[in-house]
Amino acid sequence: MELIRCYLERRTPTCFSKLYDRYAPKVFGKCLALLKDRGEAEDATQEIFVKVFSKMGSFDERSKFSTWLYSITYNLCIDRLRKKKKERELFSEELENKPELVVEVDDKELLEMELDRLKAVLERIPEGDKMLLLMKYLDGMQIKEIAKILDKTESAIKMRIKRAKFKARKIYENLYASAE
Repeated sequence: MELIRCYLERRTPTCFSKLYDRYAPKVFGKCLALLKDRGEAEDATQEIFVKVFSKMGSFDERSKFSTWLYSITYNLCIDRLRKKKKERELFSEELENKPELVVEVDDKELLEMELDRLKAVLERIPEGDKMLLLMKYLDGMQIKEIAKILDKTESAIKMRIKRAKFKARKIYENLYASAE
């Protein structure tokens, strides 16, 4: 927080440069994980820090800087993915309109999938669902934090995670039912 306050108070390039050096590798890693293209991840990282630079005055310290930065990163990457292609909608319309079809999937079930199989499953679910699962299970974010980042209610996030886990399990079953 000291660096952030330094920049907010003095607006010196040195303070922003130090912020960039500290957070750019993490932002780039998130962008690369989401966009799956090194060049596009580099461009996105630069664009994110331009936004951070221009919006730094609106950072009000009610949340952690990293949460605020993650929100900008996530939203920019999702926007880029939406522009690049339509989200794949495996079961989406059907599930969105019929929540009673969504069966609870235990977290343990997702966590026990073999890494290669899990990667294959994550490649096949819609990007928004993938991001929710990564935020919750890879980044270890709490429902409250995810809700704040996505500007949704906690109950909406819980339902979206429940649906994403259901989709992941269905895809897993379709891909690997015969192997078991």
